[in-house]
This record gives sequence, C-alpha cells and structure tokens, in this order.
Amino acid sequence: MNLSRLDLNLVVALRALLEERNVTRAGQRVGLSQPAMSAALSRLRRHFDDDLLARVGGHYELTALGQVLLDRVATAHAVLERLFASQADFDPAEESREFKLIASDYAVAVFGTEFARVVHEEAPGIRLRFAQTPTTVVDSTDTLLSTTDGLLMPHGVISDFPATDLYDDRWVFLVAKDHPSVGDRLSRQDLARLPWVTYQRTYDAPAVRQLGMLGIEPRVEVSVDSFQLLPLLVAGTRRLALVQARLAGLLAPLAPVRVVEPPYEAVPLREALWWHPVHTHDAAHIWLRETAARVGRRMGGVRDA
Repeated sequence: MNLSRLDLNLVVALRALLEERNVTRAGQRVGLSQPAMSAALSRLRRHFDDDLLARVGGHYELTALGQVLLDRVATAHAVLERLFASQADFDPAEESREFKLIASDYAVAVFGTEFARVVHEEAPGIRLRFAQTPTTVVDSTDTLLSTTDGLLMPHGVISDFPATDLYDDRWVFLVAKDHPSVGDRLSRQDLARLPWVTYQRTYDAPAVRQLGMLGIEPRVEVSVDSFQLLPLLVAGTRRLALVQARLAGLLAPLAPVRVVEPPYEAVPLREALWWHPVHTHDAAHIWLRETAARVGRRMGGVRDA
C-alpha cells in the first residue's frame, strides 16, 4: 500500500459513512455536501472493491467488510488526530486540550484525584478524562494505547511498552467488622473456605496468580467491575475481598469492615503510567508524564528493589 497516493480526508469520510450509514447525514457530520460525500463513497468503494454500504429496503446496512472497517477506522482516526496534535513546545499554563487516561476506579481514587488537583492548579486549561480499563487490555494493548494518552496499571499485567513508575502499594484483605469466624488474623484455610467478592477484570492478575501458586482457589460468590464496591459487598457477610491497602484506607471508614493482613507475603504492587511509543517525544506527553511522576513521588513514590 502506497500511502502517498491516499487522500487522508477519506479516513474522516469513511468513519462518518460507516457510523451514520447514510450519505446525507455523513456529509452533514463532516461539513460536506451530499454530492461531495457521494463522490467520497464512490472513491472508497473503488479502493476497497466493496460496496461498504448496501441498500436493504429503505435504509443502508454495512457489508461484511464495512463491519470489519468500522472499528479499524475509529482507531485510525484517533491515531491520526493524536499524530497531528503533536507539539514541539507545550506551556501547561496557556494550553487548552484534553488528555484521556485509561484507569480502574482504584487508580482514579488513589492517584487520579491528587493528579487532577495538581493539573487544576498548574494547567487550568487542561481537561482530564478517565475511562474504565477494558477487559481487552491484555489482548489489544497496542490498539488501546495508540488511541489514548496513557494507561494507569500496575506492573505484571502488560509489558513491552514504555512506562514511568508512580507509587507502591500492597494487598490486604477486607472482612466484616462483626465477621463470626475471623479474628485479628486470617489463615490460608480461611482463604479457601470463606466466600469471596472479587474485582472481575484481569487488572489484579499478579495477585490472583499468586493465590494459585499457593494452592488457594478462591470460592467466588460475587464479582464486580469496581474496586470501590468491594467494602459494601463484604460488610455484614462472611465474605472477604482482596484490595489495595491505599484504597482500603480510603474506603474502610465508609462501611463496617476491617483490614486484615494476608497470611502470606503478598506480591508487591507498583502502579505505573504506560504509554504508546508514538507519544514518547511529544512535548505535551512529556509534561503529562513528568507531572504524574511528581504526584507519585508526593505519595511516597517507589521503593528501591
């Protein structure tokens, strides 16, 4: 494929056509007349040797190839936007733009709140958008990072991408304050016999893998996609939950639960900001990463190995 022969404006037209599935609406969306959008559709059909949009009754539906291109063109559009938004210089006090960060609710609560406060003070024109970590993060890391400004995630889940370490945390257990069979300590037998409430994504994979290596198979009674809901689902029950100590410190006062140390040496947790290599030398991203690292140091940073 010779990219020099392609009109990159067709990426914008293709996305509008596939998402709107209507030539007139697609043209209105991108500021083109109906004849101009029809001409763009004709060029795209010739390029792909496919109708892309097929009339069915009184409306259009995507062809099989059109369906394949639907997700790909959204990714390509996002990559191009970020590519051409790259800057040689960046003045946080004067700039106005948005940074999108992928993060779990744990990372937002523990790190994101302080990070947002610092950005608010130092860069009033900067907007932050936190999006939930998708379940596909391990399988499509390259695509995910290419369409966002960064990913907040601990080491041990993804690799082979640049990252800056932010802070250390550790794993603890939550049990109900009035738990009928757990005192000040948990035993490994308790971990095997008691029901669990767990965070359902692969985000905490290193901690889960460690349990398997210890021969402990959690009996999961409830799973949820929010770390912050764990205390509420533990309170007043026989359940237990594995949670980060920093988050436990924030949430324990909100529900009748208490923190208990693991009956084993839990795998360490080191939170990092990951990014796609395409952003490495961009001035705005350098500022973003340096600011994040500075906030991490204020939180205690990372300990030497």
